[in-house]
Amino acid sequence: MTELLPLQNEDISKLQSNDKKTTEPSFTESPQYDDKKSTSDNKATGILLDKDGKPCRACTAFKDWTKRGKKKQQTAHNTEKNINNNMEITELKNNNSSQELPEDCPPDSEQLGKATWTFLHTMAAYYPEVPSYEQQRNMRKFLDTFSQFYPCWYCAEHLRDEMIKKPPKVESKMSLGKWLCDMHNIINERLGKPIFDCNKIDERWKDGPKDVELAKLKVKKLFLYGIFKHRLYWKASWSGMIQQKLDSFNKIPDYPNYLAYILTQMPQEEPSTRAIAGLLLKNTIRVYFATIQRDVLAYVKALSIKGLGDQDVMVRGIIGNVITTIVTRGGLADWPQVLPALMELLDSQDYNIVEGAFGALQKICEDSSRELDQDIEGTRPLNYMIPKIITFFDSQHVKIRVYAVSCINQFILMRSNSLFIHIDAFVTALFKRASDESPDVRKNVCQALVMLLEVRPDKLLPEIANVVEYMLFSTQDQDEQVALEACEFWLAFAEQEDLREHLRPFLPRIVPVLLKCMVYSEMDILTLGGDEDDTNVPDSEQDIKPRFHRAKTHTFERTESNGGAGGSAEDASTANVNREEEEEEEDDEDLDDDDIYSEWNLRKCSAAALDVLATVFGNELLEILLPFLREQLFHQEWKHRECGILALGAVSEGCMEGVEPHLQNLVPYLIQTLDDPKPLVRSITCWTLGRYSRWCVNPPNPPQDRQKYFVPLLEGLLRKVLDNNKRVQEAACSAFATLEEEACELLIPFLEPILRNLVYAFSKYQHKNLLILYDAIGTLADSVSSALNKKEYIEILMAPLIEKWHLLKDDDRDLFPLLECLSSVTTALGLGFLPYAPPVFERCVKLIHNTLLQYDMHQNNPTMDMPDKDFMIVALDLLSGLTQGLGPEVEKFVANSQPQLLPLLSICLRDPVAEVRQSAYALLGDLSIACFSHIRPYLNSFMVELINQVDPRAEHVSVCNNAAWAAGEIALQCGADMQPWIPPLLDRLIQLLTSETTPRTLLENAGITIGRLGLVCPQLVAPHLDVFSEAWCKALRGIRDNDEKDTAFRGLCEMIQVNPNGIAKSFLYFCDAVVQWQHPPPELNEIFRKILTGFKQMMGPNWDAYTILQFIKLCNNSIPKIVYSYFIIFDFTFTT
Repeated sequence: MTELLPLQNEDISKLQSNDKKTTEPSFTESPQYDDKKSTSDNKATGILLDKDGKPCRACTAFKDWTKRGKKKQQTAHNTEKNINNNMEITELKNNNSSQELPEDCPPDSEQLGKATWTFLHTMAAYYPEVPSYEQQRNMRKFLDTFSQFYPCWYCAEHLRDEMIKKPPKVESKMSLGKWLCDMHNIINERLGKPIFDCNKIDERWKDGPKDVELAKLKVKKLFLYGIFKHRLYWKASWSGMIQQKLDSFNKIPDYPNYLAYILTQMPQEEPSTRAIAGLLLKNTIRVYFATIQRDVLAYVKALSIKGLGDQDVMVRGIIGNVITTIVTRGGLADWPQVLPALMELLDSQDYNIVEGAFGALQKICEDSSRELDQDIEGTRPLNYMIPKIITFFDSQHVKIRVYAVSCINQFILMRSNSLFIHIDAFVTALFKRASDESPDVRKNVCQALVMLLEVRPDKLLPEIANVVEYMLFSTQDQDEQVALEACEFWLAFAEQEDLREHLRPFLPRIVPVLLKCMVYSEMDILTLGGDEDDTNVPDSEQDIKPRFHRAKTHTFERTESNGGAGGSAEDASTANVNREEEEEEEDDEDLDDDDIYSEWNLRKCSAAALDVLATVFGNELLEILLPFLREQLFHQEWKHRECGILALGAVSEGCMEGVEPHLQNLVPYLIQTLDDPKPLVRSITCWTLGRYSRWCVNPPNPPQDRQKYFVPLLEGLLRKVLDNNKRVQEAACSAFATLEEEACELLIPFLEPILRNLVYAFSKYQHKNLLILYDAIGTLADSVSSALNKKEYIEILMAPLIEKWHLLKDDDRDLFPLLECLSSVTTALGLGFLPYAPPVFERCVKLIHNTLLQYDMHQNNPTMDMPDKDFMIVALDLLSGLTQGLGPEVEKFVANSQPQLLPLLSICLRDPVAEVRQSAYALLGDLSIACFSHIRPYLNSFMVELINQVDPRAEHVSVCNNAAWAAGEIALQCGADMQPWIPPLLDRLIQLLTSETTPRTLLENAGITIGRLGLVCPQLVAPHLDVFSEAWCKALRGIRDNDEKDTAFRGLCEMIQVNPNGIAKSFLYFCDAVVQWQHPPPELNEIFRKILTGFKQMMGPNWDAYTILQFIKLCNNSIPKIVYSYFIIFDFTFTT
């Protein structure tokens, strides 16, 4: 080992000879962090008493204990004061006695603090970059609990005080790490210790060194504390020599060899020391793989394979990580020997070797699954790996069985042919493990069965009855993770259209099991809490779900028949293809509905499975469910009633037809249940009533039934909006927003009580529910529109909104929901918002300007924080709302804005963040309508960027959508001046319009803009009419009558007059699009008549033959809607 040491032998001898004369440095500690806990009052002694009057070991450093001598007798009532101020200290007689805490002693404050900070910082380093709401909530709970139970009571109190001043920030990995670093630095500063650079959190606690100085620190700790078994005591005078020696290590090409040797060949060292070497080695390979010499890498590979049988499980795991990192960075082709070597180690009789090899294999299977299914040097690894791994399904060791099943599971969804060759052996071995004693094994078995059901159902169908029995049993497993994996089976089963007939016979067995899993467990109830009136209890930070603003997208309202039952099969198919993007947005909204279930768990999965089953089997499932539903709804125990109400809500969409006859009784029952004494029952009732709000708005016999259902529902939800339980407030507010969307103008007679209720909630709600309240108010404004623009309503509504507006700072994320709300309110109020507009407009421009400045500073200096561009997005959207609401009145604000808005908008149109561009193009279109004179000077640069965004291959569809719409608005204002930009723009729009994969909203906007281009420059667009006319008519046939549709159709008619032959092939589709108009303007209607008459005259004697031929084609294609349109227009031509 002498060749590994950074110091020469004579240096070591000198150091050892001075051993007794030196004091030990803190090589075991981070030099930035000294975690000694002491109060300023106890500096004289270092001894702190516990609350029982006895010395607190966890509050005191061991070296302070060793200084403690005899002290005078003290009375109990002034013990702590005397210890702090008057304790007599005697020096230890033996100055050479050890200051080190014996290994068998409880930890002192230094050991405890050091271990705790190491744990906390490392935990933060591995915290998710973008944690889920549940992860954030759990982290806040952990920190709160930790601050209460930390063994050193003084330290705990101090930490709680600091947490009140500076609450934990858990919104991201960066924010949590920074918060912990700041807290640690507060202690460092209080103790007079160096302050740690919080920009180097990841380097210190996760990724390893990125610069020379930090690398030196790592090497110093590793080699001086890890390699030297003896404890060397250094003087400060030695630091220069040590540093010089350490510098040389950074220049040694075979530095990874040292680390590999320490990791694998030094079992006498502490596992933690070897682990440090292993982690350094892993990071070195990850970062510097390309520069590591081949012979060095070969040495590391050899030692890693050899070390997999290490006695320490932590070391074995890290060696596996090193192997996996080499494979990931270099590929399996660069190390073809690794897989045969690992597979050979599986034959060992030594459990440690087998476990270490399997651990590495499992990581490789997970990270390199695709590569394993390809030929490497003429051999496909999976061909020999899979059969051998399957044999370990029967291992006597639990961990080996878990590894084996997990390895094979990686290749199911990728449909590996190598696995399919051995699929029978795999399924047989899998079935044998179904009753394994280990929950981890059973969990992997359930995962495998769910995946097999998707990719190879033929292997399960012969035993489907037994598989279903097993999954029913497993769904009720004592281990919730096993139960959750099993419950996923029913979701997968129902979603496989070809398997539904196989699922149908088991529905009577599945439904009661799902209902059982939907009942709250005692642990669920303890975790949720909130079974009391807590409206006055401030929210903790973990209760606040992070807000992410959704940028504005321009869409159209559609007629009921569009893509519905009344449309053609072709229409329905097109609608299904083009609906994907909208369904994704709806799915996001559905997640908000399910917030009451917290994280994805067995209860939520069961409700989701019931929802999917209801969608698939409809009333058939309802007939099975109803007896159980009645039992649950009227059960004596509230938990079962809550489960029944949840189930009723879950089947609302799939079973609506069957549930509808029962709603006359169920809705009053639910409205009555809103007053249940249990908050969890009240909250789930709000959610379920929201799911049935459409029926309440449109009951069988309106308007009489609205008094029986809609009005009581409205009153009930408004009452629960002001509930004294925060969970109920949240559910009621969300349900009321759903009701607002369904009711729209029906809300107008009730606006005053609605507004007074919602405004009163401002004084009642805590932080979290205020954010939901903003959404309810914004939805109300969207639903009733200009009906809100009355002086008495404005006076009620605007006071609390403006008050919140002034309270929130520019960097407060609570601005997002408030600005979203104001965007809807400004559009609804129109000129009624004018008195409030100046400061709002000014602040929005300021937010955009400041965000752009911060981003520019970050670009020039990456060490500076990246700004949160959501502030800019929401400001752009509010400016859009202001522009729509104020119309031409916004011109004076644009003209006088400081800084000028249009140059800022120009930058936003080029922003790398898609959501910024999306909102910027929405604002560009709105400003073009309201004050085009301010747009014209920038038009050339705007159009160049706009045309680039109208991209048929666009990754961000919403940006393309808004840019296409804005181009149409600009065209109307430009008129004939639009000519220079029409050719490149039209080419892109036609590609979008004629593509089968273009989302429906984008199709509509592309069609509208093409029509408007044809309106202002028909000579340029008309020659292309035969290319896009059919797609154009299909895209716009279902849009509701409005001004945008009017201008688009006028443009199409202009193009037809220029190039009548261009519409010939699509004339029937044109006729169909025309008859979809509900109330065409008289002038436009006359244009339609002239075109139809002119076309007939153009056909002359061929007219009858043409119409009969088209009729036959339409009948053969089974397009009843178009056939119906044909008859409406040409009923004078045919006789039945």
